Amino acid sequence: MSIPKEPRQLMINLMYLVLTAMLALNVSAEIINAFFALEKGIMGTSKIVEKSNTDVKTSLEEWVKLKGNEKHAKWNDKATQAVAISKEFESYIEGIRKSIFDAAGGPNPEHPDRPVKYKDKDVTTRILINEGKGAEIEKKIVETRNKLLALIDDPAKKAEFTNSLPLIVDEIPKESESKSWPEYKFKQMPVAAVMPMFAKLNSDSKSSTTQFLNYFMDQASGKTEVKLDKYLVAIAPSKAYLISGKDRFEATVAMGAYSSTANNISITANGSSLPLKDGLAKYSGGVETGTGEKTFNATATVTNPITGEKSTVKGEFKYEVGQAAVTVAADKMNVFYIGVDNPISIAAAGVSSNSLKVNVSGGGATISGSGKSFVVRATSQGDCNVVVSSSEMPSAATFKFRVKRIPDPIPILGKKGQSTFGNGEIKAQEGIIAFLENFDFDAKCVISGFNIVRLGRREDPVNKLNAGGRFGDDAKRLIALAKPGDSYMFTDIKAKCPGDAAGRDIGVLAITIR
Repeated sequence: MSIPKEPRQLMINLMYLVLTAMLALNVSAEIINAFFALEKGIMGTSKIVEKSNTDVKTSLEEWVKLKGNEKHAKWNDKATQAVAISKEFESYIEGIRKSIFDAAGGPNPEHPDRPVKYKDKDVTTRILINEGKGAEIEKKIVETRNKLLALIDDPAKKAEFTNSLPLIVDEIPKESESKSWPEYKFKQMPVAAVMPMFAKLNSDSKSSTTQFLNYFMDQASGKTEVKLDKYLVAIAPSKAYLISGKDRFEATVAMGAYSSTANNISITANGSSLPLKDGLAKYSGGVETGTGEKTFNATATVTNPITGEKSTVKGEFKYEVGQAAVTVAADKMNVFYIGVDNPISIAAAGVSSNSLKVNVSGGGATISGSGKSFVVRATSQGDCNVVVSSSEMPSAATFKFRVKRIPDPIPILGKKGQSTFGNGEIKAQEGIIAFLENFDFDAKCVISGFNIVRLGRREDPVNKLNAGGRFGDDAKRLIALAKPGDSYMFTDIKAKCPGDAAGRDIGVLAITIR
């Protein structure tokens, strides 16, 4: 356009340009938080993968010490090289990240993990595009892949690894106007947006290392070793309410980490060693005298077949001992849930059901029904006592139940567990639903609202608030813009279940358009 000669018009044009630039940079705090939350999540996952890699490498070293021959040492040497190659790459990426972090003003006083100029696009473009660091990163990815693949001698296995390694240079989509990979990934991206990219590159490096370490461990040991580092004693009683002086306590005790190929587990219960068959131990013993809550204790010890290291865990089961008269059992679960019907059954030995009187106290509960079948409705968390009395009983019997709120539902878009959608598929969705998984009661939770964020490729993020579970007009307009490579995040998802006074936060959904 031509430059106006009139000073007033020139000033108006300059103010317009400045305002436009300010609007372009006006990325909302929610989106910035989403970027840094994504970076933090990726880094957290990376630490878990790195810990797993360390455990596998340590197991391989112990195996080599145990066997002590050239064949096993060869695979340990390759594992050491793989770790060193990945560490070099990760240190390089961290150096690039630090240089951008420092160039963007260093730590923000309010958020030390974020740079001062986290919205700045010039810093990333200058360092990664103009100064060529983006091209160096691309070259480093290819170089690291080739070094790792060179550790594999078997051509078929090398081809398999080539196709499966997470650390890779993404292909530039045909519809993209970018002339190079660095332009495609980094040009005009705010500092906050490139930080998760660096975290993902390091995460991909660690995940690639995992594949190599597992392969080398398999080659050295002749099989895949399952490292037993956490254990659980599972106690399955025949019944949880017993009659004093009449019943016997019977339970199935199992070690959660049992291996059918190794006889390396021992189990004791109440001080007695139990024989094992197919990983299970059977216990039978008398019921403790007196009524009330009793405890059954068990201990399991497992021996690592590689290192000889022993790990011991303990478990206990609480059971109730009562008199031979009345029992109360919840038909579905051994707790009462707020906002739904909780059916209970009453068994009265030698007592007429017509003479039974049933009352409840605690948990804001009420009870209805007759005979041996009743329904309890609770309104607050805590303990609820079911009191059963009869003229034919010497005294009333009290049974305690925990009152809990309905478990958090799972937010679902499309099919359960679906995280990628096609163009047309995402546009056909009507909204988010709250799904109660493995919940036996007749209850339905509804979405009360959420925040939708569109992360378009090479576009500023856009977010909108949505009331209810169905997509409103603003959300539909964002969904209508979907194209391959875009990402959507649904945050602050609120759901209201029966008995809830207000909506509860049920998590975040992240999807990608393929």
